Parts: sequence; C-alpha cells; structure tokens
Amino acid sequence: MVLPEVVDTARLRLPLWDAATVAAVRAGQRLGGWHPSFPRDDDVDAAGLWQEGVVWGPRSIVVDGEVVGSLGFFGPPVPADDGIVETEVGYGLVEEARGRGIATEALAALLAFCDTAGVRIRASIAPDNAPSLAVAARTGFTEIRGTNEDGELVLVRPAAPVHHGM
Repeated sequence: MVLPEVVDTARLRLPLWDAATVAAVRAGQRLGGWHPSFPRDDDVDAAGLWQEGVVWGPRSIVVDGEVVGSLGFFGPPVPADDGIVETEVGYGLVEEARGRGIATEALAALLAFCDTAGVRIRASIAPDNAPSLAVAARTGFTEIRGTNEDGELVLVRPAAPVHHGM
C-alpha cells in the first residue's frame, strides 16, 4: 500500500516532508508558511525518522496555509509477533493550534489509508498527556499494551479487516 504524498481533508493539508523541509527542521530554521512556534522539539525528533522516498514518514499539518504541527509514521509497516503488519504513529501541534480538533482530523485522515491496507497502528503517549490520549481514543486506539521504556502508554488501534473481492 502506498500512502499519497499529500493527504487533504475538509480543512487540512498533510504533505509528506521533503529534503528541504527536513533540513530546515533539523537546522532550527523557519520556512515561509510556518507558525512562529514550529518546529517544536518533537518535530526535530521526527526529522530523524525521515528517509528519502519513504511515504511512511513525517508530514506537516497545514491549516489555512500555515504549518502548525506534524504527524507521521515511524517507518513502513512490518509484521508484528502475531503476523499483522503494524507501525507507530506520532503527532503534535503548536500550542496555539490545540483544542480545535486538528490533530484528530489529521490522524483520522491518515488512518483511513491504514484501514484500507489492514495495517495496525500503535502510539506511545505519556500517561499525563490527556489531550493526546483523547485524540487516540477518538481515532480508535482501544488496546493498551502496557508501557515502553520511557514510561509512555503503548496504545494500539486494531487493523481493519481487509476484504478481498469474491
């Protein structure tokens, strides 16, 4: 399954990062159209996951022409211990963009592609990060696998069954 390079929703644009974006994020530079608080530390961390030509990487969250955050997968899906392909997702917004359903809308848009392919998604979220936990709950993360080495809750969104033609 290939994710599109740009995913559009009713009010958001989610373009895959390119080399110029990653270089600017890593260097702490600000490109045109970026919110004054972007990139955040988490965005810089996400830049470390970027690989040329891999659509399962970081993307910008763009609202009204302004980059207000990022979301993306930590790499292409791979088979888990139970044989179901899965990958991890991360997301975040500048403080001024929070509380408007933006992260939920962005994540739901990407997850629709995962459902089509039968990819299970996990997210690691600090137990005191109520807004992020709420986004995960609203987008179907229902299983808790425990905690990771950083003390974050590891949540899982079950893969949708893939239906093949008869």
